[in-house]
Amino acid sequence: MSGVLDPRPHLGEPLALDLLNTRWMTADEPQDLLHDVAGLDSWLTTNTLADRCRSDEPTLRALRHAREAILTAVRIGSTEFDDLNDVLAHAHIRRTLTATGPVDVPEVPATEWLPGWLAADNLLHLLADAPHRIKKCDHPRCILFFYDTSKNGTRRWHSMSTCGNRVKAARHQAKKT
Repeated sequence: MSGVLDPRPHLGEPLALDLLNTRWMTADEPQDLLHDVAGLDSWLTTNTLADRCRSDEPTLRALRHAREAILTAVRIGSTEFDDLNDVLAHAHIRRTLTATGPVDVPEVPATEWLPGWLAADNLLHLLADAPHRIKKCDHPRCILFFYDTSKNGTRRWHSMSTCGNRVKAARHQAKKT
C-alpha cells in the first residue's frame, strides 16, 4: 500500500469522474497525479483498488489511455466513443450465482487494464442512470468533474467552498469597481 497521500483537491466522485480528476489546476500550473507510478499507487489506494491492481508502468499507461477515452466520451456533444469502446473491449462480464445472489465478475485477461476498465464501466452506469448529472466545474480555470447529486440537478461547481466562492467573490469585486 502507498505511503503517499492523495494530494488532489476533490475526492469522492464515482470512479470514472475520479479518474478524470487526476488532473487539476493549482494557481500556477496544471497537476497530474498519474505522472508516475507513485501517483498511480495513490489513486489505486484512494479508490480501494490497490489489492486488485498492480502499480506498474503497463497499468499506468492503460489507465492514462482510459482517462483520455473517458474525457472524450463526456465532452458535451461528443460522438467519439471508439477509444472508450477499445478500453471496454479489454474485459467481459461473467455472471454467476452465489449464496448471496447474482454477481457480475469482470474478467480482464490483461490485468493492467482492470482499473481503466472499471472506470469505463462505471461511466456506462453513470450515462445509463443520469447523463445530465455528469458535469464539469463551472469555474473558468477549473478542470474538475463531478456527479451532481443535488435535488434539482443545478449544482455548478465541484465545490462551493472553493470554486463557487471564487466566482461569487469575483462578481462582488466587479460590482465594487
